[in-house]
Amino acid sequence: MRIGMAQLLVEGGEPERNLERASKLVRQAKIENCDLVLLPETLDLAWTHPSAFNEAEPIPGKFSDFFCKLAAELDIWLCLGLTEKKGEGRYNTAILIDNNGQIKHTYHKINLLEVEFPFYQVGKNLNVIETPFGNIGINICADNYINSVHNAHVLARMGAQLILSPSSWTVDHFITEEMDPYRDKWIKPLSEIASLYDIVFVSVTSVGYIVGGPYEGKKMIGCSLAVNKEGILAQGEFNEFAGDLKVVDVTLKPLKWKGTQFDELEKNRKGR
Repeated sequence: MRIGMAQLLVEGGEPERNLERASKLVRQAKIENCDLVLLPETLDLAWTHPSAFNEAEPIPGKFSDFFCKLAAELDIWLCLGLTEKKGEGRYNTAILIDNNGQIKHTYHKINLLEVEFPFYQVGKNLNVIETPFGNIGINICADNYINSVHNAHVLARMGAQLILSPSSWTVDHFITEEMDPYRDKWIKPLSEIASLYDIVFVSVTSVGYIVGGPYEGKKMIGCSLAVNKEGILAQGEFNEFAGDLKVVDVTLKPLKWKGTQFDELEKNRKGR
């Protein structure tokens, strides 16, 4: 399976520009024979941008329809994050679209940061989707923090052979690549899940400076990750200014455990 990691420049409150840039990266991924493209979290309006209050769209809706049509046109699977209007509220949402342009799964972020509370409601479900490639689980960004990585554990125990995580990794403006800001925060938890369950974990983040909202002035610097049991398979550029496409070939392995067999796996890992 070939995955395009579409690390995207996302501008707050500029959905048309963001969707156009996303389309270009997806088309590039198709040229490079990708089966599926993973894009960042809330790529339409940007994470915690005030435009979410007035410009969020339902799913299905204008923004999701754009990607459904693109997937069908290019015969490619897509996974991406959008700001979803649902009733009187909104969700930080990820969708999985098949190569016929059909939405196969909709996921609402569970582990919201406190600054997200005014913008999005808390999700209530985790699921694993059967696809021609294998079983895919989906979560979003901070769902994989050390204190909430149990979300990924649950997906793996539900049979996920691949976990996809649209993200928006953010740091203070003064952070540099030499500081290696994502080593403990992202590389460690994603790698531990991939190693423990012998699965593939891919997380793609946006780039750009945050304008508007509670994190204004911080920056998203990329470094999207694909990891498996052996380590890092691919990593996006450290660059807050421009988008980047990395292509990675992955092998989804047959499931080795289920149910209480995972308990023995945990015991062996901890040396008990």
